[in-house]
Amino acid sequence: QVQLVESGGGLVQAGGSLRLSCAAFGSTSLINAMGWYRQAPGKQREFVASINSVDITNYADSVKGRFTISRNNAKNTVYLQMNSLKPEDTAVFYCRVDLSVGYSRWGQGTQVTVSS
Repeated sequence: QVQLVESGGGLVQAGGSLRLSCAAFGSTSLINAMGWYRQAPGKQREFVASINSVDITNYADSVKGRFTISRNNAKNTVYLQMNSLKPEDTAVFYCRVDLSVGYSRWGQGTQVTVSS
């Protein structure tokens, strides 16, 4: 089993920055890709960014150039650096890891609120 603990959410003004962290515990040797998703009120959960085991990254068009995903394999942690935040970035952000055994695990979510 893999457990995920997220941190770093909060309230920030438009144009500000936040860094989210997601630490994995347990059978971390099973982790392949790591990523972030978000869900705004009344909307479906959507993909934000991902990074695979060889550090290839992928981003949603809406965050390209503003968000950066990275991972520290020694700490089993994935980060999301979010710059130039906009009110439309307000959402609950979820960490997800894809395991080599064929399924995924989700974090509990962390709230990001961007005020205008």
